[in-house]
Amino acid sequence: MPRAILNLQDSDVLTEVGGVWRFAPGFIPGQKNEGFESEIEGSPARLGDYDDSHWEIREDLTKWHSRGFAFAWYRIKVTLPGEVDGRSISGARCIFETCIDDYGEIWIDGECDRDRACVQGFNVPQRVVISAEPKTGDQHTIALLAINAPIGAPGGAVFVRYAQLAFEWREPGY
Repeated sequence: MPRAILNLQDSDVLTEVGGVWRFAPGFIPGQKNEGFESEIEGSPARLGDYDDSHWEIREDLTKWHSRGFAFAWYRIKVTLPGEVDGRSISGARCIFETCIDDYGEIWIDGECDRDRACVQGFNVPQRVVISAEPKTGDQHTIALLAINAPIGAPGGAVFVRYAQLAFEWREPGY
């Protein structure tokens, strides 16, 4: 299967997709106690239309954010290009691939694929289909929730090891 990748940590690629990574610590950034309260129903930072314009711009996703028990959000809005590596995105699938240290969730346009985009394990690569039929100019919001682990006794930090858009073309007859 032919495949092409856009590295969402490369400044030229970010310009191509009109994206800027934004970062904020906390389960609900800016809230007292990082937004943690008993039986909370979720973080609004996962939603596609959430206003992250006041968040820090993060050019290096691998930069550590560490405070023991820690949660952090990374968000980007991307506009799909017409072609990748000289090939039209027509007939491809668009997939988001990442590895979040230590645990992570992926939210695409406010939705989480509960089979593939929830915590999969400690430092496990994740892969989620953004669109089975991407079109030039389609816009998507990608929100990553990073969680330091193990939750019972966290060590180290949270960060994103890599983040990329992959395009895979289905060839006739397959």
